Amino acid sequence: MPNYRAPLADMQFLLRDVFCAEELFAAMPSTAEVTYDLIDAILEAAGDISSELLSTINQSGDAEACQFLNGIVTTPKGFKEAYTAYAEGGWCGLTGELKYGGQGMPKVLSALIEEMIFGANSSFALYAILTTGATLTLNQHGSDQLKQTYLPKMYKGKWSGSMCLTEPHAGTDLGILTTRADESSDGSYRITGTKIFITAGEHDLTENIIHLVLAKRPDAPKGPRGISLFLVPKLLVDTAGNLTGQKNNVVCGSIEHKMGIKASATCVLNFDGATGYLVGELNQGLSNMFTMMNYERLSMGLQGNGLAESSYQIAAAYAKERVQGRAASEKQQSARLADPILVHPDVRRMLLTMRANILAGRALSLYASSQLDIVKFHPDAFERQRAGQLVALLVPVQKAYCTDRGFESCVLGQQTLGGHGYVAEWGLEQNVRDARIAQIYEGTNGVQALDLAGRKTVRCNGELLQVLFTDIDGFIAAQSSVRSLDPFIAHMEHTKDLLAKATSILLTDALDDPNAVGAASYAYMELMGLTLYCFMWLRMLAAAQQALTQDAGNQEYYDGLVKTGEFFYARLLPRAGALVNEIKAGPATLMALKMEQF
Repeated sequence: MPNYRAPLADMQFLLRDVFCAEELFAAMPSTAEVTYDLIDAILEAAGDISSELLSTINQSGDAEACQFLNGIVTTPKGFKEAYTAYAEGGWCGLTGELKYGGQGMPKVLSALIEEMIFGANSSFALYAILTTGATLTLNQHGSDQLKQTYLPKMYKGKWSGSMCLTEPHAGTDLGILTTRADESSDGSYRITGTKIFITAGEHDLTENIIHLVLAKRPDAPKGPRGISLFLVPKLLVDTAGNLTGQKNNVVCGSIEHKMGIKASATCVLNFDGATGYLVGELNQGLSNMFTMMNYERLSMGLQGNGLAESSYQIAAAYAKERVQGRAASEKQQSARLADPILVHPDVRRMLLTMRANILAGRALSLYASSQLDIVKFHPDAFERQRAGQLVALLVPVQKAYCTDRGFESCVLGQQTLGGHGYVAEWGLEQNVRDARIAQIYEGTNGVQALDLAGRKTVRCNGELLQVLFTDIDGFIAAQSSVRSLDPFIAHMEHTKDLLAKATSILLTDALDDPNAVGAASYAYMELMGLTLYCFMWLRMLAAAQQALTQDAGNQEYYDGLVKTGEFFYARLLPRAGALVNEIKAGPATLMALKMEQF
């Protein structure tokens, strides 16, 4: 399998030309020193690690997988050394709080690095992002004592993190979880219960693992309102942040044998009166854990983007070299018996679909990440509020739509290689297996769609959507004098109108039928995703056409961007109309069958 290569040109184009990241950072005192020179240096270093270190152990890690024996998990050969190098490079604390040894870098930058790592080695990436998500949650909600004790070691990569939500009987419906938290006389808690599907819950990469666990006190209110969040270390730690040498009562009961991401340990964890410490206020655990859950959901979209990019690189290179059949129009290489398969329209359909969705998905991920940076760093309260509203709307779409299109791209890449895509040598079959999980964990894509249609649209009467529309309208107004963009602006306005129409249908139907939201939710999410990809392509085309007009940089590169964007508008965007019709159909045909008829 060819090694993954970070798409630095595409990433730098988005940062510089599309999102003008340096201007955004300059407007926020905490990020004002983050310049393009610094960004380039960090991205290039991350690209080297992804290609030269992580990519090289991706297939071997999949073949060997994690091993489990007597409660101990061993990661595949090379993973421990790779994680040590990754930690020593300072990557674990890249976005961490400066006060506790982090580097304070913006999410826009870390999002691109996460995409690289996922593209190079998704199993490895999961260990890294779980730690980052745990530190983010602890920094935002933990006491000063907890932060001083745990964050420095986690930022250094000496300790890692996990997120413990799901139980055998409680997945999406966390209100019915039964893990119990009994208060001790010293103010700590004794945590008892079983958690399943715990990514990085046990492994040999770090000397300690810090679990963030949802549990309920015996006298807590019923349902989600009674959930609290606790920090439970694998090994006990003193107040100075040093290991005591004493094990906590946390035991890995088993690991799952999975379809993909086999080098990532997915654990059953048993807590038997384990010592834990309250994070945030009592009964606010679910709200506090959403800090980590939203971070991980954005990361899943980045996994979709990264694996799609990896698959595209393999498929595009193969299509240029593999010769089969003749071009329909003329002989491309008269001295050979056949032409490269890239001459065939259907191969181009697959590759262009991949590239168009990868670029738009990466742009959407940066768009969402930039709003997170504004929420965290911007000095203006109104800007923080507006960005927070956009984040609420964007995260479920970015998670679901990017992972759907990412999996689709991996399958298309596999299809491009034909039989070679089905065997292990080329790595495409592993990408397909690894990408599939991103549509499932951190809330299935159906749950994300329901969150978008229900909580983020119907419950707030479409107010969050108006924030997005204001952003779209503002961009269109700024580009109104650029005549070459007129056809694309027309597409954008039409698609925006379709989304507005679908939203109106959804709001009206929800008043009369309790099944209306659930019936429309997935099509609505896909329509929202397609609209956002349309917006991202409008922004990319505006930047690319400006560069072509100014004769700036690599003209061949910008010309390729424009042609890819034209393909998106002509061949992918028309599906928006069908999605509106699907939403308009309502729940009747979905709910017509009796349970016995299935």
